[in-house]
Amino acid sequence: MPPPTPVNDTGRLNNGTAPDTAGAQQPPTIMSTDQTSEEHKNIDVCKQYMSIAYSPQHNKGGSSVQHLCHPDSWFWGPSTFPGCETPMDYAESHSHVMASVNDLHIVRYDQAFAKNGHVLLRYTAEGNFKGEPYMGIEPNGNHARWSAAAIFEVEDGKIRSFTKDWDQKVMQIQLGWAPVEESANSRWNVRSLANPEQARKKT
Repeated sequence: MPPPTPVNDTGRLNNGTAPDTAGAQQPPTIMSTDQTSEEHKNIDVCKQYMSIAYSPQHNKGGSSVQHLCHPDSWFWGPSTFPGCETPMDYAESHSHVMASVNDLHIVRYDQAFAKNGHVLLRYTAEGNFKGEPYMGIEPNGNHARWSAAAIFEVEDGKIRSFTKDWDQKVMQIQLGWAPVEESANSRWNVRSLANPEQARKKT
Protein backbone atom coordinates (compact mmCIF):
# COMPACT_ATOMS: atom_id res chain seq x y z
CA MET A 1 0.00 0.00 0.00
CA PRO A 2 1.54 3.36 -0.97
CA PRO A 3 2.17 5.89 1.80
CA PRO A 4 -0.46 8.61 2.29
CA THR A 5 0.06 11.79 0.32
CA PRO A 6 1.23 14.60 2.62
CA VAL A 7 -1.22 17.43 3.11
CA ASN A 8 0.54 20.78 3.14
CA ASP A 9 -0.95 23.63 5.12
CA THR A 10 0.05 27.12 6.07
CA GLY A 11 0.18 28.42 9.61
CA ARG A 12 -1.61 31.64 10.38
CA LEU A 13 -0.32 34.01 13.02
CA ASN A 14 -0.65 36.52 14.76
CA ASN A 15 -2.07 39.34 16.86
CA GLY A 16 0.89 41.69 16.66
CA THR A 17 2.54 40.49 19.87
CA ALA A 18 3.58 37.05 18.66
CA PRO A 19 6.77 36.25 16.75
CA ASP A 20 6.46 37.23 13.10
CA THR A 21 5.78 33.80 11.63
CA ALA A 22 2.54 34.77 9.90
CA GLY A 23 2.15 32.90 6.63
CA ALA A 24 5.06 30.60 7.38
CA GLN A 25 4.77 27.19 5.77
CA GLN A 26 3.93 24.49 8.27
CA PRO A 27 5.58 21.05 8.08
CA PRO A 28 3.57 18.56 5.99
CA THR A 29 0.81 16.52 7.60
CA ILE A 30 1.02 12.84 6.61
CA MET A 31 -2.23 11.45 8.03
CA SER A 32 -5.41 13.27 8.94
CA THR A 33 -9.18 12.94 8.53
CA ASP A 34 -12.22 15.07 7.81
CA GLN A 35 -12.61 17.95 10.25
CA THR A 36 -15.24 20.60 10.82
CA SER A 37 -14.21 24.21 10.24
CA GLU A 38 -14.02 24.71 14.00
CA GLU A 39 -11.81 21.63 14.40
CA HIS A 40 -9.53 22.95 11.64
CA LYS A 41 -9.21 26.21 13.56
CA ASN A 42 -8.32 24.30 16.72
CA ILE A 43 -5.61 22.38 14.88
CA ASP A 44 -4.27 25.66 13.49
CA VAL A 45 -4.00 27.15 16.99
CA CYS A 46 -2.03 24.13 18.21
CA LYS A 47 0.27 24.17 15.19
CA GLN A 48 0.89 27.86 15.76
CA TYR A 49 1.92 27.04 19.32
CA MET A 50 4.22 24.25 18.13
CA SER A 51 5.77 26.39 15.38
CA ILE A 52 6.89 28.86 18.04
CA ALA A 53 7.80 26.41 20.80
CA TYR A 54 9.96 24.44 18.33
CA SER A 55 11.68 27.44 16.74
CA PRO A 56 15.12 28.42 18.08
CA GLN A 57 14.55 31.81 16.44
CA HIS A 58 11.04 32.58 17.71
CA ASN A 59 10.88 30.84 21.09
CA LYS A 60 12.13 33.41 23.58
CA GLY A 61 10.45 31.71 26.53
CA GLY A 62 6.94 31.52 27.93
CA SER A 63 5.93 34.97 26.73
CA SER A 64 6.36 33.82 23.11
CA VAL A 65 3.29 31.55 23.30
CA GLN A 66 1.27 33.34 25.95
CA HIS A 67 -1.11 34.89 23.39
CA LEU A 68 -2.20 31.39 22.30
CA CYS A 69 -3.02 30.08 25.79
CA HIS A 70 -5.57 30.73 28.52
CA PRO A 71 -3.97 32.36 31.58
CA ASP A 72 -4.95 29.34 33.70
CA SER A 73 -3.96 26.70 31.12
CA TRP A 74 -2.05 23.65 32.33
CA PHE A 75 0.64 21.30 31.06
CA TRP A 76 1.20 17.61 31.88
CA GLY A 77 4.44 15.76 31.13
CA PRO A 78 5.95 14.77 34.49
CA SER A 79 8.41 12.15 33.21
CA THR A 80 10.07 14.51 30.71
CA PHE A 81 9.37 18.05 31.91
CA PRO A 82 8.69 17.60 35.65
CA GLY A 83 8.96 21.27 36.57
CA CYS A 84 6.49 22.51 33.96
CA GLU A 85 2.91 23.29 34.96
CA THR A 86 1.70 25.42 32.02
CA PRO A 87 2.22 25.51 28.24
CA MET A 88 4.23 28.67 28.85
CA ASP A 89 6.51 26.75 31.23
CA TYR A 90 7.03 24.12 28.54
CA ALA A 91 8.02 26.73 25.95
CA GLU A 92 10.45 28.22 28.46
CA SER A 93 12.02 24.82 29.20
CA HIS A 94 12.17 23.91 25.53
CA SER A 95 13.97 27.15 24.72
CA HIS A 96 16.84 25.96 26.93
CA VAL A 97 17.00 22.62 25.08
CA MET A 98 17.16 24.52 21.79
CA ALA A 99 20.07 26.58 23.05
CA SER A 100 22.01 23.32 22.73
CA VAL A 101 20.20 21.85 19.72
CA ASN A 102 20.07 25.16 17.92
CA ASP A 103 18.66 23.91 14.62
CA LEU A 104 15.88 21.82 16.19
CA HIS A 105 12.72 21.74 14.07
CA ILE A 106 9.62 19.70 13.34
CA VAL A 107 10.05 17.62 10.18
CA ARG A 108 6.42 16.55 9.75
CA TYR A 109 3.15 15.91 11.52
CA ASP A 110 2.71 12.15 11.25
CA GLN A 111 -0.88 12.34 12.49
CA ALA A 112 -3.02 15.43 13.06
CA PHE A 113 -6.69 15.38 13.89
CA ALA A 114 -9.26 16.99 16.16
CA LYS A 115 -12.57 16.09 17.75
CA ASN A 116 -14.49 19.01 19.16
CA GLY A 117 -12.01 20.82 21.42
CA HIS A 118 -9.43 18.02 21.54
CA VAL A 119 -6.43 18.02 19.20
CA LEU A 120 -3.77 15.36 18.65
CA LEU A 121 -0.50 16.19 16.90
CA ARG A 122 1.95 13.32 16.58
CA TYR A 123 5.13 14.66 15.02
CA THR A 124 8.71 13.89 14.06
CA ALA A 125 11.46 16.36 14.95
CA GLU A 126 15.21 16.50 14.48
CA GLY A 127 18.27 18.56 15.27
CA ASN A 128 22.03 18.59 15.88
CA PHE A 129 23.93 19.12 19.12
CA LYS A 130 25.95 22.10 17.87
CA GLY A 131 24.90 24.86 20.26
CA GLU A 132 25.69 25.44 23.90
CA PRO A 133 26.84 22.68 26.30
CA TYR A 134 23.98 20.66 27.77
CA MET A 135 24.18 19.88 31.49
CA GLY A 136 27.98 19.85 31.34
CA ILE A 137 28.16 17.88 28.07
CA GLU A 138 30.11 19.64 25.33
CA PRO A 139 28.60 19.89 21.82
CA ASN A 140 29.57 16.91 19.66
CA GLY A 141 27.66 17.58 16.43
CA ASN A 142 25.50 14.48 16.89
CA HIS A 143 22.26 14.38 14.94
CA ALA A 144 19.00 13.05 16.39
CA ARG A 145 15.52 12.36 15.05
CA TRP A 146 12.59 11.36 17.23
CA SER A 147 8.79 11.33 17.46
CA ALA A 148 6.40 12.54 20.14
CA ALA A 149 2.73 13.34 20.64
CA ALA A 150 1.17 16.61 21.75
CA ILE A 151 -2.41 16.38 23.00
CA PHE A 152 -4.24 19.68 23.40
CA GLU A 153 -7.53 21.01 24.65
CA VAL A 154 -8.67 24.17 22.89
CA GLU A 155 -11.42 26.38 24.25
CA ASP A 156 -12.66 29.62 22.69
CA GLY A 157 -9.73 29.67 20.28
CA LYS A 158 -7.01 29.29 22.92
CA ILE A 159 -5.15 26.37 24.45
CA ARG A 160 -6.63 25.15 27.71
CA SER A 161 -4.26 22.21 28.27
CA PHE A 162 -1.25 20.47 26.73
CA THR A 163 -0.22 16.89 27.50
CA LYS A 164 3.16 15.75 26.18
CA ASP A 165 3.88 12.07 25.46
CA TRP A 166 7.51 11.45 24.52
CA ASP A 167 10.14 8.77 25.04
CA GLN A 168 13.06 11.11 25.64
CA LYS A 169 15.72 8.40 25.58
CA VAL A 170 15.36 8.16 21.78
CA MET A 171 16.64 11.72 21.42
CA GLN A 172 19.10 11.66 24.31
CA ILE A 173 20.92 8.50 23.22
CA GLN A 174 21.42 9.85 19.70
CA LEU A 175 22.73 13.17 20.98
CA GLY A 176 25.05 11.55 23.50
CA TRP A 177 23.14 12.88 26.49
CA ALA A 178 22.19 9.50 27.97
CA PRO A 179 24.81 7.53 29.95
CA VAL A 180 24.52 4.26 27.99
CA GLU A 181 27.00 2.11 26.11
CA GLU A 182 26.63 1.29 22.41
CA SER A 183 24.38 -1.74 21.99
CA ALA A 184 23.19 -4.03 19.20
CA ASN A 185 19.75 -4.07 20.84
CA SER A 186 17.46 -1.89 18.72
CA ARG A 187 15.97 -0.39 21.90
CA TRP A 188 19.35 1.20 22.68
CA ASN A 189 21.17 1.29 19.33
CA VAL A 190 21.81 4.81 18.01
CA ARG A 191 21.23 3.90 14.35
CA SER A 192 18.04 1.98 15.12
CA LEU A 193 16.66 4.83 17.19
CA ALA A 194 17.45 7.31 14.43
CA ASN A 195 15.71 5.16 11.80
CA PRO A 196 13.06 3.05 13.58
CA GLU A 197 11.28 2.06 10.36
CA GLN A 198 14.43 0.46 8.97
CA ALA A 199 15.14 -1.23 12.31
CA ARG A 200 11.60 -2.63 12.41
CA LYS A 201 12.06 -4.31 9.04
CA LYS A 202 15.23 -6.04 10.23
CA THR A 203 13.62 -7.56 13.34
